[in-house]
Amino acid sequence: MDFSCSDEQTAIAELARQIFSDKATPERMTALEKGDGPRFDPELWSEVGKAGLLGIAVPEVHGGAQMGFLELALIIEQVGVAVAPIPYLETVVMGALPIAKFGSDAQKNDILPRVASGDIILTAALVEDGADPNKPETRVREVGGGLELSGTKICVPAGDLADCILVPARNDQGQTGVFLVDPNSEGCTVISLDTTSDQPEAQIELDGVKLGGESQLGSFDNGEAILTFVTEHTNAALCSLALGVCEEALRLTGEYAKSREQFGQAIATFQAVGQRAADAFIDTEAIRLTSWQAAWRLSEGLPAASQIATAKVFASEAGHRVVHAATHIHGGMGVDKDYPLFRHFTYARQLGLTLGGPNAHLIQLGQMLAAGTA
Repeated sequence: MDFSCSDEQTAIAELARQIFSDKATPERMTALEKGDGPRFDPELWSEVGKAGLLGIAVPEVHGGAQMGFLELALIIEQVGVAVAPIPYLETVVMGALPIAKFGSDAQKNDILPRVASGDIILTAALVEDGADPNKPETRVREVGGGLELSGTKICVPAGDLADCILVPARNDQGQTGVFLVDPNSEGCTVISLDTTSDQPEAQIELDGVKLGGESQLGSFDNGEAILTFVTEHTNAALCSLALGVCEEALRLTGEYAKSREQFGQAIATFQAVGQRAADAFIDTEAIRLTSWQAAWRLSEGLPAASQIATAKVFASEAGHRVVHAATHIHGGMGVDKDYPLFRHFTYARQLGLTLGGPNAHLIQLGQMLAAGTA
């Protein structure tokens, strides 16, 4: 098997790495995190847009490069390496991909060119308290000849930055629909949330939000398929993000262990340290292989539910082990909030629980195996 990337894919990943290493410096991110606003760098966002990275998977007719999910995954991996303060996954994967695949011509013409240029931020509100992301409790009802949304979404990534939010809901007949909601709509309340990783999230309260004629993505007939598309691609992208986070945590640890001396020699020469670092390397490679497999199958249009569940388990459990090993090897430096590793530690822990922790995905994988669909 050939697991190498094409020259074009390598160039895309290198471009992303160069932009993030130049613009998303630890000093710049520390300054953002100590500010009053959300952890978002508009200058970096603009730079990523100018480089064409926001439009990688957007059709050419709408100003994009019309590439696949695998190319997106490579860029998202670099977002994780830098823990870059931009809503890339939210806008491109959770928003633009489903609109490009299921949206009407009017929706595509309105939104996708602005995604490619960086003039709009998108996200999807998938999480509800105690509810399965694929079975939303938020309700959409016919009122006065139109549709109204009511419900509460929690932990919406970049919810306080977004210009448009994809909101899944069910009607009284139990059918699922996905709707494009302007957060400034009457009846929509956005409440910023504090997170341990400082990533911007929000609670979205919907109280009879009226929906316009072009607000529904697809129809109720394919609403369930649209929601599955969003959750699968989001989970796969989260795994790519976790891969980048773990890669950088491991690199920081290797550099530190080579320079940190104890008893007159570098701690990297200690057997226990070497074993711990080797285990973290193996875990990182396991995350790489499982996340790449999931991303490749999605990019090829192949069934990928079991591969995504497997990748998410590794990203959650192995990712936890990697950042804990990195923190322990760093000693006191590992818990210094001004040292870059702390940022990777908290983000890896959040990613491992987003859209379900390892137990939830193991249960899904077990159900698929029992049904013979894995």
